[in-house]
Amino acid sequence: MVQTMRTTPSSAAAESGAAAKGAGRELLTFRLGGEEYGIDILKVQEIRGWETPTAIANAPAFIKGVISLRGTIVPVVDLRLKFNLGEAKYDETTVMIILNLSGRVVGVVVDAVSDVLTLAAEQIKPAPEFSSTFDTTYITGLGVEKDRMLILVDIERLMTSSDMALVDAASAA
Repeated sequence: MVQTMRTTPSSAAAESGAAAKGAGRELLTFRLGGEEYGIDILKVQEIRGWETPTAIANAPAFIKGVISLRGTIVPVVDLRLKFNLGEAKYDETTVMIILNLSGRVVGVVVDAVSDVLTLAAEQIKPAPEFSSTFDTTYITGLGVEKDRMLILVDIERLMTSSDMALVDAASAA
């Protein structure tokens, strides 16, 4: 069964206005392995069930291929593979989050979508600093809610990184 959630321009504008008034940061949360992540809900176009993409020759392993979404060819990235979290398993809980990043549509595969959550500024802690051996520039902080900790990801920065080359960095600015 395919579940689909779409954000509409009117709801996006309302959410943007609420965030501007200090109501908090609204995030879509999802799971990869044992960890929970959060991305800006305004970047999410829809959520779909897993469908096997068409493979593209010579693509990196984390780029699973492409799908056709209502006539638009959408590249699909498996975040479990991108983050080196082990072999991905595709089953009925696997979800594809369709993102709209600077007018470009990209799909990301995650283990499961959790919920939509609003975090106040005081619930967001700075990202820890690591050695320069791996790139963490796309981690914007850690969200804390009760006994839950979320890794907050700047999904646009991740998708515009040089190894991804899915969205032109110039158009993302």
